[in-house]
Amino acid sequence: MNTDQKYMRRALDLAALGTGWARPNPMVGCVVVHEKKIIGEGWHQQYGGPHAEVNALNSVQDKSLLPHSRVYVTLEPCSHYGKTPPCADFLLQHGVRDVVICNTDPNPLVAGRGIQQLVDAGCKVHIGVLEQEGQELNRRFFTFQTQKRPYLVLKWAQSADGFIALPNYQSCQISGPLAKQLVHKWRTQEQAILVGTRTALHDNPQLNVRHWPGPAPLRIAIDKQLQLPATHHLLDDSHPTLLYTLQEREPMAQTEFVTLSSEGIFLERMLADLYRRNVQSVLVEGGTALLETLLQSDLWDEIRVIKSPVTLGDGVKAPQLPALPSVSRRMVGTNELVFYRNA
Repeated sequence: MNTDQKYMRRALDLAALGTGWARPNPMVGCVVVHEKKIIGEGWHQQYGGPHAEVNALNSVQDKSLLPHSRVYVTLEPCSHYGKTPPCADFLLQHGVRDVVICNTDPNPLVAGRGIQQLVDAGCKVHIGVLEQEGQELNRRFFTFQTQKRPYLVLKWAQSADGFIALPNYQSCQISGPLAKQLVHKWRTQEQAILVGTRTALHDNPQLNVRHWPGPAPLRIAIDKQLQLPATHHLLDDSHPTLLYTLQEREPMAQTEFVTLSSEGIFLERMLADLYRRNVQSVLVEGGTALLETLLQSDLWDEIRVIKSPVTLGDGVKAPQLPALPSVSRRMVGTNELVFYRNA
């Protein structure tokens, strides 16, 4: 590993500390190096708060060293005003003249403008150090920007004989306690969580985070005919919730009923609406009909299957996996986790 890669790796590690908290912004880390010594570092800790470059430069005790330092940042510095001023301006104002960048920013508001601003001001700019690692870290952000839809993670737990629920959609505990805890960790990592009508009706899920520290996702359910009883958790108005429907209904304090006009392309319209709302990633937790529709429409980015040694004998069949190799497998307690990626 060369010197630039070493410091960029540190910047990527810092960026990952913003998982769940920076959204819908990308995760960004920044390291300031002077004479082969790190003199400042930071990351984007909270959406709406200072960006990584600001935190890193502010952490430098001797600001007179900045014009003679090399700054490593995992994503192209922004060049526009959002919730905070442009980071490219901030770097130049502090005399930075040497910048190493992992990824360019596909956001049309940036898209090379930050790099051009640095170059025009006389900075040396190096691009593409650990580029693939940066794209992996911010895969949700890059998919959202390039595909114009949220990054979709499909997840389900299935028994050893291929069922996800008992007959008549009766829910049962298939995954073990460690896998259940892991699922709640996954919930903190995605901006929203989605279930279909049958899962919402029969499981009465809370769709919140209870077994892992971190931010709770936006709750989303499909309820085309407004069948959910008022007593169900998804209508308790305890957390921001979107209900996608074909009917009209007045919103509640934290619950919005989004009426879509077309039955035929319901999912596509829902994803387009989530894109307009800047929802960059969705964890889809069932049920089979919704998961298989997304699979058949090739509307997915990751699949995470929790396989249990438990057998049910009969029940609701698990979704049919596409014909593709698994990316990885590992054990969590008694459960095997199998991960897939959409090429």
